[in-house]
Amino acid sequence: MEDIEIARKTKLKHISEIAKECNLKEDEIEYYGKGKAKIVKNIEKENEKAKLILVTAINPTPLGEGKTTVSIGLADGLRKIGKKAILALREPSLGPVFGMKGGATGGGYAQVAPMEDINLHFTGDIHAITSANNLLSAMIDNHIYQGNDLHIKEVTWKRCVDLNDRQLRKVQTGLSHEKNIVPREDGFDISVASEIMAILCLATDIQDLKKRLGDIIVGYNNQEQPITARQLHAEGAMTVLLKDAIKPNLVQTLEHTPAIIHGGPFANIAHGCNSVIATRTAMQLGEYCVTEAGFGADLGAEKFLDIKTRVLGKIPDAVVLVATLKALKYHGGASKEETIKENIQALQIGCHNLMKHVDNITNQFNIPVVVAINHYVQDSEKETQYLQEYLQENNIPMSLVECWAKGAEGTVDLANKIVEITKQQPRKFQYIYALEQSIKEKVKAVATKIYGAKDVEFTEKAQQQIQKIESLGYKNLPVCIAKTQYSLSDDAKNLLCSDPFTIHVREVNLKAGAGFIVIITGNIMTMPGLPKHPAAENIDINEQNEIIGIF
Repeated sequence: MEDIEIARKTKLKHISEIAKECNLKEDEIEYYGKGKAKIVKNIEKENEKAKLILVTAINPTPLGEGKTTVSIGLADGLRKIGKKAILALREPSLGPVFGMKGGATGGGYAQVAPMEDINLHFTGDIHAITSANNLLSAMIDNHIYQGNDLHIKEVTWKRCVDLNDRQLRKVQTGLSHEKNIVPREDGFDISVASEIMAILCLATDIQDLKKRLGDIIVGYNNQEQPITARQLHAEGAMTVLLKDAIKPNLVQTLEHTPAIIHGGPFANIAHGCNSVIATRTAMQLGEYCVTEAGFGADLGAEKFLDIKTRVLGKIPDAVVLVATLKALKYHGGASKEETIKENIQALQIGCHNLMKHVDNITNQFNIPVVVAINHYVQDSEKETQYLQEYLQENNIPMSLVECWAKGAEGTVDLANKIVEITKQQPRKFQYIYALEQSIKEKVKAVATKIYGAKDVEFTEKAQQQIQKIESLGYKNLPVCIAKTQYSLSDDAKNLLCSDPFTIHVREVNLKAGAGFIVIITGNIMTMPGLPKHPAAENIDINEQNEIIGIF
C-alpha cells in the first residue's frame, strides 16, 4: 500500500482534540480546517526539564534513509511507552515535492497528516516568505527607478520562487525600455534558501523578526557601504506579510502524536532546521521534543548545533543517527541497483561513513548518540546481523527500527533507549569553533573536524568577500556552509572519501539579518534544477478528486 493510501485510510482526530492534549486553550489556537491549526501561544522560554532529541543521518543517497520517518516513529514510540512527546519538523518545500525527492511527511505507518496539505500549500508560510522576499526586491528596484537617493551601486539581494527552476539562476531584469528604468543582472534562489526563511526560523518573536528583517543587507552604495532593508523602510511591510507565518503549525501523526511543523530551510544550501519558536513551543508543551535537521549530520546536525543552539539556548540531550543497509552499501561502492543484493564487503566499507558521523557527534560535539537502523522488509538478515554486531563491537548504542511497517510498535526499543540515555549525567557540550575566530578559521574547523578534509582553498573572490565582511564588523557570526549533501567532501561523486580531499570555497555571502555567513563550496547551487523525470510527472488528481502520486 502506498504512503498516500495509508494516510488517507487513517481516521484522524479533529485538530482541536490534539490541541487539548497539548493543554492549549481555545484562544491559543487558530484553525485551518479540521486537520491543521496555528499556535498563537506566546512561548518566551522552553520547559527546562523537557528533553530535546535531535534526529540526523548518514550522508543521504538516492535510495532515501528515512530520517523523517524515524523521527515520527520515535515520537509515536515515546508516546506508546507513556511519555508526553511532541514532534517538531520542517515544512516541505514544493521544489523537492515536484522534483526528485518527493514529499517529506514520513512513510508507511509513520507519517504526519494531512499528508497532501502538508506537502503542498499547507498554511501558506512559504508563500508568505516568497512574497516578503520579492516585495523587498520590488522596493529595491523602485528606489533605484525613483532617483536612487541611497546611491545603490551593487544589488546583492535576489528574488525567489518555491520551485526548482534552473533557468532563473541568472536573469536580466528591467528590459522594458521604459524611461528611467535601469536594467540589471538578477537571479532567483529557491524560497527555502531565502534569507527570510532563515530569519523566520531563528527569530524568537515578531519584534525580533522585524529587527532581523531590517538588518538584511540588500547591496552596497558607491562608497562600498552596506544598504539595509531598514534604509528602504521595507521591514514593516515585510513583517506584516509574515505575521501569520511566524506562528507554528500544529498537526498530528497517524497515531495522533502532536506534531509542530514550521519553517523549512534546506540543509545543503541553508541552515536546515525548523524554527526556534516551534522547538521552544514543543519543549514547553511536552516532556520530550523530537526534532530533525536536514540531510546528513555533516550539514543539518552541524548547523543545528553550531548555529541554532546559540539562539535556542538548549543543547540536544541525545542524537539519533539514522542509517539503512542499502545506503551504507551505496557508500561502500555498490550501485543503486546493486544495493538490493547481499554485499557484506560494500556494507563494511560503507560503515566508514556511519562511523565518521558517530565520531563527530560523540567526540567533536560530545553528545550521546544512538544509531537507528531503519529496517526494510527486504533487508538481508545476514547484513542486519553484521551491522548490529559491528556497532556492538564498537560500543555504539543502536536500535533496529521498523516504524514504516509497524508504526510506534516498531520504535519502542529506540524510545526506551532514548529515555535511558537522557537520564545520564549530561556531557559537557563543545562547539566546533568559537565565534571570536576568523571566518577562515571557522570554515577550516568545520571542514577538517566534521568533514575530515585535509585543507580548505578559497578563491580570490571569496577571500575579497571575507575581507570585506570582516572590515564591516561581522567577523563574529557563525558560518553556514553550503555543500553537497551526498558526500563528506564538496564533490557529490566522492562517496568513499578514502583519499585526502580539500574543500573549495568559491563564494562568501553575508546574511546579517539571519545572523550568519554563508560559505558556498564546490558547485552547489542555491536554485536547484529538476531531474530528467521529475516527481511532478506522476502527481495528478483522479475522478474522485483525490490527489495521487505524492510519495
